[in-house]
Amino acid sequence: MLKNKSILITGGTGSLGKALTKHILSKYSDVKKLIIYSRDEQKQFQMAQEYPHHSYPQVRFLIGDVRDRERLARAFKGVDYVIHAAAMKHVPIAEYNPDECIKTNIGGAQNVIHASIETGVQRVVALSTDKACAPINLYGATKLTSDKLFIAANNIKGDNPIKFSVVRYGNVMGSNGSVIPFFINKKKEGVLPITDPNMTRFNISLQGGVDMVMHALEHAWGGELFVPKIPSYKILDVADAIGPECEKPVVGIRPGEKVHEEMITASDSFYTYDLGKYYAIIPATHSWSLDDFVKKFDAKKVPEGFKYNSGENTEWETVNSLRSLIKEHVDSSFEA
Repeated sequence: MLKNKSILITGGTGSLGKALTKHILSKYSDVKKLIIYSRDEQKQFQMAQEYPHHSYPQVRFLIGDVRDRERLARAFKGVDYVIHAAAMKHVPIAEYNPDECIKTNIGGAQNVIHASIETGVQRVVALSTDKACAPINLYGATKLTSDKLFIAANNIKGDNPIKFSVVRYGNVMGSNGSVIPFFINKKKEGVLPITDPNMTRFNISLQGGVDMVMHALEHAWGGELFVPKIPSYKILDVADAIGPECEKPVVGIRPGEKVHEEMITASDSFYTYDLGKYYAIIPATHSWSLDDFVKKFDAKKVPEGFKYNSGENTEWETVNSLRSLIKEHVDSSFEA
C-alpha cells in the first residue's frame, strides 16, 4: 500500500505520530518518504535521535504549524498521503485559551484541506475524538467542526481524485496527558484524585489507533467517519488497577468534561453502518454508490436510534485486564 509513497504526519511528534512512524518504518520498508511535521523543535530533536538520517534516510523532519497555510503547501509538495494528527487537545487549556484552540483545530483543518487539494495529495485521514460527538466543551466543538470540514472537503474537490476521511476513537492508553500516566505519576504521592466515581471512558491502545488510521488510508471511499468497536473502563477500576492502596478523593469533574463519552449518537444512526471491526458514519452527500459500498464491505445498517457511548457499552475492561494492558502498552515495569 505504501510502496514508493510519500507520507506526511502533522503533529508527527505526538504519541500517535510516533507510533505511526514506528509502524510504517517496520511494516513498509519500501516507503519513499515519511515526513514528520510539527511545531515543537525539542520533540523533533529528540525524535530525530531515534531515527538518525544515516539509518532512516526516508525520514524527514519539518518544523511548521498547521496554522500556516503557505508552509503546509510547501511541505505537501510531492506528498501522496497526509495523516492529520495535529491538534490542541487538553480540555481545560482549550477552555482557558479558546482563540488558540480555534486557530489550530479549525483553521488548521481548513489549511490542511486546501493545501492537500492544491498540491496533488491523494488521500487525507484526519484524527477525531470521542469528545467531538455531541460536544459540551470547546475542544470537542472544534474537533466536530474539523470533522465536518474534512467530510465536506470531498464535495469541493471538483474532479480532483483526492479522498478525505476521519477516524474517531476514545482515550488512547498511555498517550500524553491521559489518565493512566497521570495516575501512575500521582501514585507516588499516595493519592489518586477521582473526578466522578461514575465516570467511564472508551479505551484503545496506540496500536489500535494506528491500525485504524491505516485502515482508513487504505479502504476509505471518501467522507466516512470510522469508529472502532472498543471496550470501556470505569475510572475507579483504573485507580484500583494502578494504586489499590491509594486514597481516592472525589474532586469533581473539570470544566467541559462528561461523565460518559459518546462516539455515535442516536441521530447518527441514520447514516451509520456496521463494518465488522469498525462502524462507519457515511456522509449524507457522497459521490459513490451506497449499494456498492454495502456490497464491498458487507456493511450492515445499524438500527434506527442506535447509539454508542462508554457508559452503555457491552464490553468492559476489568482491574486485572487493565493491569495487563498497562504493563503491555504503557509501562513494562509497572507493578500495582
